[in-house]
Amino acid sequence: MPTPPDMTTHTDTALLDALQHQVAVFARRAEQSRLGGVGQARNSMDRAAYLLLNRLDQEGPMGVKALACGMGIDSSTVTRQVAPLVDAGLVNRATHPEDGRAVVLELSERGHARLDEVRASRRALMALVTEEWSEDEREAFTTLLTRFNTSLAEITALAPGGGPGTPS
Repeated sequence: MPTPPDMTTHTDTALLDALQHQVAVFARRAEQSRLGGVGQARNSMDRAAYLLLNRLDQEGPMGVKALACGMGIDSSTVTRQVAPLVDAGLVNRATHPEDGRAVVLELSERGHARLDEVRASRRALMALVTEEWSEDEREAFTTLLTRFNTSLAEITALAPGGGPGTPS
């Protein structure tokens, strides 16, 4: 449970101020670079598209509601974000085999190829950014960042107006 602001010590306050500042700097730098990677694929896929394609790749074909819930956003947002991916041939839209009214979204062959290209570019960027880090440091950072994102998603989901599910 979070500590109320009036119960933090001076050291806690300084550390939390430093943490929130570094998170803000990270968010700005991530948005500036879009963490798009290096080479030709750099800055070539926005965050929403990457996260949608990645989810479909990891979880397989699914309906709009399931995709929205898994990403912690509403169905109308998924529908709006998926439309250009369908138009670009990265996602296939089909009728659900058991419910003709429902839509199933699936990563196309072109979507797989594009996602692989973007992932390789982003991996190259991560390698470049952390080239002076040890493997243990990379693992620790990944573990802590995953934990941070999970906690943030849980708190966001519990807040009034928070989204459904855990975004990823």
